[in-house]
Amino acid sequence: AMRAAILEAKEAGDSVGGIVEVYATGLPVGLGDPMFDGVENRVSRAMFGIPAVRGVEFSAGLAAADLRGSAHNDAWRMDGDRVISETNRHGGVLGGMTTGMPLVVRAAFKPTPSIARAQRTVDVAKRENAVLEIAGRHDPCIVPRAVVVMESILAIALCELEMDDAAQRALTEGVCT
Repeated sequence: AMRAAILEAKEAGDSVGGIVEVYATGLPVGLGDPMFDGVENRVSRAMFGIPAVRGVEFSAGLAAADLRGSAHNDAWRMDGDRVISETNRHGGVLGGMTTGMPLVVRAAFKPTPSIARAQRTVDVAKRENAVLEIAGRHDPCIVPRAVVVMESILAIALCELEMDDAAQRALTEGVCT
């Protein structure tokens, strides 16, 4: 379906956007902060650094607004010595901190603006309406190439959170005096 939508847009001289989902596993419990430096805050800030990103969501994201608590809440259980959720609807983060479950992040990418179709614009130098026609190769969708970018950005944001956590532990344990 995705390939067909991209090819259809290309044939029409147009472009399409899409959604990329990435996740991280093996995170410790408690990484992040309940307020301004929470996991969602830090990861979102990094994701919005990708120029074509128009929205970021975690877990059920915006769809969570249409759910009741009973439908969104996760069931928890013991798995050996670990507490895990059976469904991970929270996407690995609660209250700004990691839960040890996989962290799930999605970003919405806008359609590529440079398309083969003529577009109305303004010639600022002449101060008049104009038509923009871009010649050359046009990328009908950047989403397939955005996957590795999102994976890298998520890794950077999580690395920063891990370093902050390690620094905070060092301070509270008296290592840094």
